Order: sequence, then structure tokens, then C-alpha cells
Amino acid sequence: MFRRGLFYAYLSIYLRHYLGLSVTETTLFATCPMVLNILAQTFVWGKISDRFQLRRTLIIVGELLAAVGTVIIWYVHRLFIDPVTAGYAIIIGLTVIEIFWSMSNISWSALVSDIYDEKERSQIQGRLSSMGGLGRMAGIWIGGLLYDGLGFKYLGWGFYEGALFFVAAGVMSISTVPLFFLPEGGIRDNPSPSHTNSRTVGGPATITIYFAFLAGMAFINFGRNSIAIVFAQYLTLPSDLALSSQTLSYIFNTQSLAIVVLGWLAGGISRQLGNGMTLLTGTATAIAALILLVWTTSVPMLYACSFLRGIGDVLIMAAAYTIASTLIPPAKRGRLFAWYNGTFFLSFGLGGTLIAGPIVDGLIARGYSQSWAYQMSFAAAAGISAIGLFIQAALYYYLKRQSYESNRN
Repeated sequence: MFRRGLFYAYLSIYLRHYLGLSVTETTLFATCPMVLNILAQTFVWGKISDRFQLRRTLIIVGELLAAVGTVIIWYVHRLFIDPVTAGYAIIIGLTVIEIFWSMSNISWSALVSDIYDEKERSQIQGRLSSMGGLGRMAGIWIGGLLYDGLGFKYLGWGFYEGALFFVAAGVMSISTVPLFFLPEGGIRDNPSPSHTNSRTVGGPATITIYFAFLAGMAFINFGRNSIAIVFAQYLTLPSDLALSSQTLSYIFNTQSLAIVVLGWLAGGISRQLGNGMTLLTGTATAIAALILLVWTTSVPMLYACSFLRGIGDVLIMAAAYTIASTLIPPAKRGRLFAWYNGTFFLSFGLGGTLIAGPIVDGLIARGYSQSWAYQMSFAAAAGISAIGLFIQAALYYYLKRQSYESNRN
């Protein structure tokens, strides 16, 4: 999460304002890597994880290889004189290392379900989100300081001279140390493996229901996360808000602060409301934040929007993961969690490439102001997430009704 906060907050600005890529092109640094990430999770590492029941080992190896690859990317992109070519070197490099980083992504998803039973997962996932929020805060804060060399260098210095790449690689390497104290995971190593319940949110756990749930999550995540790459560009538009990199870090870290605080409360909220209602509440909160972004350019309101986005992130992540984990058979956790991860990881890049980027570029090409173009991408994001909210609400109602009829019989 440290690396994600650092890279997603500032790399798009570097690609857009320093190297000169278009808005849509800047989203490719998330889209191309995430597509390859999910393909590798689904067809390679998920199968290996399930067959050999390896979790911890794949996480450690994946993180270390990604750390080494991050340093290599910096070196290679400096070899090109043309700035656009250098930008594409970064995009291609990140795409390649995602093959290895996906080892980590799929394995931690399965490991949490291997270790904890169904009742504990929302609480654990909330706490993991909280700790991830701390990492994200640190990444954004350090990124804001290093992007322009503590204010003493030029904008983009942190990426061009490599400081941000080196820091990200170092933290990823250090993060593997605690993992050596974890169990390997896998259902064979768990004497009392958590069983998939016959119902979730009040209904039977079936593959059909699982894929209906995934469809809803795809709309929710692709909507709310489609602005992840372009949001920083919007806040730093020279002709409009023109916020500094440090002010940008404060706004993003307001979202991180909400994640840290709510992460410790997510388990209790899920127990009180149920995972289904918690998911709906988190989605509604995320949509409300997007709608506010359409109508405000007030800096205090931007802080409020970021805080709401953080609340939505935690509630959605904790509840959705728990629902998915109860629907997936233990023996297929590696493969089927890859599908669930796909709705999340792909949404940051592919959502930006297919939704936010074309909307912004298209409206600017038609003569609209840059600020208005970005705001319309926020409106589209809210509408797409609303479709996912409707799907999940319908599924929630269906499962509650099935549960009621089952109890009557």
C-alpha cells in the first residue's frame, strides 16, 4: 500500500505534466500492468497456489522480484531522450513486473481465508485495510516531499532522478520480513479449515450467485476507481486548482486517515449491519463522494470528499472480501479469488483507460474547459457505481428472501 500510494498519487502527474503523455495514455501505467496481473493470477499463480497450497512463499518471492524490477524500470526509462518514449518504457516495465507481483496479490487473498474463519474475516480485512492506510499515508507523504526534492528541485525530480523508485523498492523489500513469521497457509496445513457456509447475506452459496456478486463488484469498483489516476491531475491543473504536491498529499491522506480509523471499526459494523448491508452502505458513501466532486472546487470540500471516499473504501473492501470468501470453496481459493481481485485491480487502470481518460480527452478536444472535463468523468464514475449498487441491492434482497423462505420450511 505504501508503493501504491506513492506511485498512483504522483506517477500520473509525472507522465502527464513532465513527460507529456495524454490523459488516456497516463492511465496505461495502471491498465496494462493490471491486465497482465489478473491473467497471471488466473492462469498461472492461482493454479500453482491451489495445487501446491503455497501462499506465504509466493508472497515473499513476488514482492522481492517486484522490488528489483522497480529499480530496473527507473534505469531503463532514463536511457531514452524522447520523453514520451521514456513514459512508455515505464508503462511497459511496470507491466512486466506485474507478472511477479501478481504472485503476492493472489496469495495473500487466499492466505487470509486459510488462517481465519468466516466470522473473523471482515474484522481482519478491516484491520489490514487500516494498516494499509498507514502505509498509503506514508507513501503519499514521502512522495509529496520527494516529487519536487523538498521544494528545492523541479517538479518531477523524484521520479526522474530515481528517488521515488528507490524508496518504493526498499519498502517492498522490508515488507517481506514479517511474512517469515507467518504460516505457509493452505487448507492442508489448517487442522480446522474454515468451511464455506451454505449461505452468505442470508442465501445459498453457489457459483451462479458468486458470479452475480462479481458483476456487481465490477460496476462498483470500475466506477469509483476509474478516477484514481486522473484525480491527481485534476487537483494540479495549472489553470484551475493548481495545488502543490504537498497539498495534494494532504488531501489524499485525508482518505488514508479515514481508512485507518474505519479499518478498526469495520468488523463491528459488519457484525451489526451484516456484510450485505455494509457493502451497500459503503457503495452509497463512495457514490456520494463522487457526486460532491462534480459540484465543488472548494478545497475544504475536497478534504470532505476524500474522507468519504476512505469510508467507502474500507466498508466495501471488508464486506466484499468476506462475502467472496464464503462463496468460494476452500480448494479453489487461488483461482476464484483471482476473479474477485480482477474486479478491484483492473478497475484502477482499465476503468481510467476506458472511462475517465476518454471522457476527459474527448471533452477537452471539443473545446470544454479541462476542469469541466474532469468533473464529467467523476459524474460518469458515480453513474457506473450506481449500477453496481443496484445489482448488489437486488442480490441482497433475493438472498434475504431465500433465507426467509428456507427458515419457514
